[in-house]
Amino acid sequence: MAKVTTHRYGTGKMTEEIDNATLEMMRQAAVQQHTHSTSKRMIWVTFQKEGIHKYPAALDDPALATGDWDDVSFLGYPHRHMFHFRVSIQVWHDDREIEFIQFSRWLQRLFSEDVMTLDYKSCEMIADEMFAHIDNKYPGREVHIEVSEDNENGAIVQYNTTTNNN
Repeated sequence: MAKVTTHRYGTGKMTEEIDNATLEMMRQAAVQQHTHSTSKRMIWVTFQKEGIHKYPAALDDPALATGDWDDVSFLGYPHRHMFHFRVSIQVWHDDREIEFIQFSRWLQRLFSEDVMTLDYKSCEMIADEMFAHIDNKYPGREVHIEVSEDNENGAIVQYNTTTNNN
């Protein structure tokens, strides 16, 4: 056992015995408090959704409709993709503040139709639209949204709107 001696109001000594288990608990609590105050916690979920979109400028923009090896004019017509999403959101503590499955289901419900009709929206525009909903429900948090077409090409948009809520 370790002995801890403390002075109380300058009137004498008070001695308490603290066992090693108590000292270890105190050490672990201090480490945990330090870890929480110096770290950022984020959770992430993934899902995919079928969608149809187009890139109208690709039809006649000379930089896109080149007629050569780098021609992407076909993107100007509606075409299908499997859009893959990975959404990360800051959480304030480590005990399921935002539950993964519920968060994923809520995000998927933002796209109520079986096949998303995205018209001219880019991956970045889709992320921006999704963020508006997330920020409305979970304001003041850092959010990262990845949207890809067929899990090949895509965008990552980081929204840094955090405030210190610890």
